[in-house]
Amino acid sequence: MTTIREKFIVPKRYNTIAYALMAIGVIAIIVLYIYTHSGGGDAAYKQRRDARFWASLLQNSVYFLLVTNAAMFFFCATTLAWAGFQMSFRRVTEAISSCVPIIGVIAGVVLLSICFSDNHTIYHWTDAEHVQHDEILSHKSGFLNKGFFAVWTVITIAGWSFLGWKMRKLSRSLDDNPLNLEGRKKYIWNNTVWAALFIVLFALTVMSSIPWLWLMSIDAHWYSTMYSWYTFASTFVAGIALIALFIVFLKNNDYLELVNQEHLHDLGKFMFAFSVFWGYLWFSQYMLIWYSNQPEETIYFITRIGNRVSRSPYQGLFWLMFCLNFLAPLLILMTRGSKRNYTTITFMSLIILFCHWLDFYQMVFPGPMKDPATGRTHVPMILADFGVAMGFVGLIMYVTGRTLSRYPLLAKNHPFIKESVIHHT
Repeated sequence: MTTIREKFIVPKRYNTIAYALMAIGVIAIIVLYIYTHSGGGDAAYKQRRDARFWASLLQNSVYFLLVTNAAMFFFCATTLAWAGFQMSFRRVTEAISSCVPIIGVIAGVVLLSICFSDNHTIYHWTDAEHVQHDEILSHKSGFLNKGFFAVWTVITIAGWSFLGWKMRKLSRSLDDNPLNLEGRKKYIWNNTVWAALFIVLFALTVMSSIPWLWLMSIDAHWYSTMYSWYTFASTFVAGIALIALFIVFLKNNDYLELVNQEHLHDLGKFMFAFSVFWGYLWFSQYMLIWYSNQPEETIYFITRIGNRVSRSPYQGLFWLMFCLNFLAPLLILMTRGSKRNYTTITFMSLIILFCHWLDFYQMVFPGPMKDPATGRTHVPMILADFGVAMGFVGLIMYVTGRTLSRYPLLAKNHPFIKESVIHHT
């Protein structure tokens, strides 16, 4: 009979790697700040260099915030569906979502600093004088204004953090509290209600307004009705990949004895399905704008892939995203065996996380890096931004590992735990 190891002991090497990555992130931020705030040039040039620093923090903080928050979305969506298969690795999902309050504070500080600064390179709509003389921005000012941006940003991050904390608290309340039949019914009802509240907030933020405010408003003259779904698909599949990586890590260290190839297979199916969904949105957004050929819409893609007159320096990155975020998962994860293989799942999870980070890179940087005099954009040195990303990876490793070590790895006494044990696909 297999003995269940309920307590995760954080390996010394694990913490060392996490600390090292966080140190790399801090050093990268310092170096990037010094690089972007040194040297001469006119005021406009200095503003673009300053915007390059904040754009890096914006891209990384928002990306990793949405990815870790996707873990709680997965948690709540499966709760509403009364899905029992995820019970055997539920604590992994909870631990990843515990990063949301910390990264949320970082992202909130970055976003509000950009919004209320005197540099309007990233968010043009924060320049009140410019908005008065811009018909399009003036028309959008009811939504794109500092007050609404700040209030909705704070409400969103606080809401995600609170509801995520409430869901984790409900889950852990059963560890030392076996329930009778009536108690189980009440628990499932409370769990369902709080999960529904999170899903409603998630729908009002990630699936609608937040990508518009935080990301799409960088190119304030442009808009797309598919943008929020595109952002959701990108971060959700990356969130599933992050969950899979931690599960494989724990399995390789002889934890999560109740997790088997059946559970990994289901996560592989999520990664496969939402990579296809992301590809569908990528193509649909591009195809509809290309087909209509309206200047206010095509400007977004001209900046990223160029036109007949000139090529964009982001063109290679733009098409690389399609290949690695759609074609690679489609071809590699299509077979049943690949979704049940630990090595394949680990490889694809790393590819998905990194390549969707690159996708966010090309979503954020072309606008702030555009020269207003020539209209041409350029790709800054990506190594510094990758260093900042490593800092966030280390932070996620540290917080997730610390949370896993504080609570039992098995969600004991839950009514659906047996369903997860006998689960098969």
